[in-house]
Amino acid sequence: MAIEENYVVSMEYEAYDQQTQELVDGNIGQAPLEFIMGKGNIIPGLENGIKELNVGDKSDIMVKAEDAYGQYNDEAIDNVPKEQFSGIDLTEGMTLYGQDEAGQTIPVIVQSFNDEVVTIDYNHPMAGKDLMFSITIISTRAATDTEISTGQVAHDHGGESCGTDGGSCGCSH
Repeated sequence: MAIEENYVVSMEYEAYDQQTQELVDGNIGQAPLEFIMGKGNIIPGLENGIKELNVGDKSDIMVKAEDAYGQYNDEAIDNVPKEQFSGIDLTEGMTLYGQDEAGQTIPVIVQSFNDEVVTIDYNHPMAGKDLMFSITIISTRAATDTEISTGQVAHDHGGESCGTDGGSCGCSH
């Protein structure tokens, strides 16, 4: 049975930068990624790529940048006065967390800095990258009414933590 909308999907994955073959994300040997199909919890290209899979299926799914984290936007670079970073030991390439116009937390990357200005990049770290996902569908189940209304997977482990952090791959980290 193919994966249906409003089903909770549990999967393992590794994601590779298609150009460099570098492993950029994954959860093998960790808690599976759980999400509700059709709720936009993962990147669109990956969600579309698993629609016809079944429990136990393994697949390699190529996701183009525009269906992952978008194309790299040269206009998403900003120069910010260095005094806004007081107390932070800056290094080029480090990831900091800022807020977008909607108040959502987003990662920003320090491109460069001098005594007066810090140049930061608001693009997602994987923007502009085509990604190859190697995935295994672990399980699926119908989402509860609460899960459907909230868009979030409920974890009920008798009061114990399930150990998941919500996963990544499209989950806006």
